[in-house]
Amino acid sequence: MTDTHRTASAAPRTGSAPAAGDEPVGELVQRATEQLTDLVRGEMRLARAEMTEKGKRFGKGGGLFGGAGVLGFVTLQALVATAIAALAVPLPVWAAALIVTGVLAVATGLTALAGRKQVRGATPPAPQQTIDNVKADVAEIKESAQR
Repeated sequence: MTDTHRTASAAPRTGSAPAAGDEPVGELVQRATEQLTDLVRGEMRLARAEMTEKGKRFGKGGGLFGGAGVLGFVTLQALVATAIAALAVPLPVWAAALIVTGVLAVATGLTALAGRKQVRGATPPAPQQTIDNVKADVAEIKESAQR
């Protein structure tokens, strides 16, 4: 009975996948190459989608800032005229206009500095999620290769 049992277990399996250690190296390399290609393509699709989303947000934000800038400019003109008229009651008109111009110059400088700080904080506009995923994938591949 033991001979029959050995013969049955030693018979080649048909229609089933080879065991993990039975695959030829060429097939393993081919499968790893295909998986790596799929992984890279997937990461590229993710990067493209992420950059498209960021581009849409930058576009909408830019349009809204443009509209706000136009409205702010008109409002500022009205405010300047009002301030000059109010100061022209006790002072000559030229002195009132000079005071208002000086205040506006200081406000312009402070606003420019604040805007510069915000722009520096928004850079670089890179697909950070994709970069993190690729780094994790590379680390996993290195770890698997060492085993």
